[in-house]
This record gives sequence, C-alpha cells and structure tokens, in this order.
Amino acid sequence: MKILIVEDNPDLRENILTYLSRENYICETAEDYEQGFDKIMSHTYDVVLIDIMLPKGNGLQLLRDLISVHPQTGSIIISARNALDDKVTGLEIGADDYLTKPFQLPELLARIKAVHRRNQLEGTDTLHLGNIEINTSTRVVSVENSPLNLTPKEYDLLLYFASNKNRVLSKQTIAEHLWGDYVDHLDNLDFVYQHIKNLRKKMTAEGASDYIESVYSVGYKFVIPNQYL
Repeated sequence: MKILIVEDNPDLRENILTYLSRENYICETAEDYEQGFDKIMSHTYDVVLIDIMLPKGNGLQLLRDLISVHPQTGSIIISARNALDDKVTGLEIGADDYLTKPFQLPELLARIKAVHRRNQLEGTDTLHLGNIEINTSTRVVSVENSPLNLTPKEYDLLLYFASNKNRVLSKQTIAEHLWGDYVDHLDNLDFVYQHIKNLRKKMTAEGASDYIESVYSVGYKFVIPNQYL
C-alpha cells in the first residue's frame, strides 16, 4: 500500500512515516499545501492523510483537489482541531475518515486498513482472484489452499495488480507505487521486470494461471480468465 502523509508538524510527520514504514507500507510526505498538491497531481496513492491546518493553503482544499483527480483514493483528515464543523465539512467533501490529534499510531493504522478495504477491496479482508486468495489482514496468499511464499515486495505487487484488474500499468507506475520517491535515484526499471517474473513463477508453480499479461512497450495488465468470472 502506498500512503501520502501531508502534515506540517515535523515530529508527527516523522513518527507516522517511521511507524507505517515498519509496517511495510510505502510512504511519501509533504509538509505544506503546495507540496501535497504537487504530489497528488503527479502520483497515485492508496490512502492520503491530510492535516487541515497547513502552511501555504488549507487541508480541506487539498482534499477537494485529491477527490477531483483521484476520487478512488482513500482519505483521512488528521487535525488538532476538534470542532464539529471541521469534521462535518471534511466528511461532506468526501473524506473517508477523520482522526483528531493526539492519536495513537496503532489506531491510525487500523483506520488506514479499514479505509483501504472499503475503497479498494470492497470491504472484505479476503480477496479472490481466479484461484488465488489473498487475506489482507494476515498477508497470506494461497492458490487453492496451497500457500505462496512471497516476499513483501511480491505481495505488494500482487495486491497492487489486484486493486487494478484489467488496467494497464506502466513500469514507472509500478515502480513508483512500490518504491515511492526512491525510484528517482535508480538508473533503470529492470527490477520491475524481475519482480514480476518471480511473482509469475511462484504463482504458476502452485497451479495458478498466468494472470499477468505483458503489454508491449507499455507495461503489464492483470486479467482474470473467463472460467473464473
């Protein structure tokens, strides 16, 4: 899962980043409205955390911007302001949840997981893709009850494909989703091909169909065969 943290408090921003990164999430940060706006206009995220009181702008306006370009992205308002009108306004604009500071990081993680399930995985912990089953709570993947031994990156790659069935994803998009800003420091995207190759090999070895199609000169697409529809 890829998360954007828009928070001007450096200590809180770093604490959230460190905690979620330890939970194997790809995280990017922004410290003001302008940075947040540039991020959501340039990249896609699974969930965006937005502080209401931001330098150089307003978090509620950033929420409007996010919904206008990426309506499928989950959003959580985080703010020290506990005023009812702020909460109502954020939810009416389209935020999926609202968390008032101070909060415990495990609670934030639980809210993120819940928002992601509702928005991307149709409200369930278990996702079925042909004869593949993914439990998003335990991160266990199996093919007809036979578990797949996936690396964390292979799991994230499979879940990203699952959330974007039948959509062509470019190598750049996949790399940015799985590695975030670190992609800018890499010489090439050959590692994307290698991760997809390894994932395909593990899935087919356990009896899964080769769901990942190569789209020449563009990228890859995850397609469920007709017999499983």
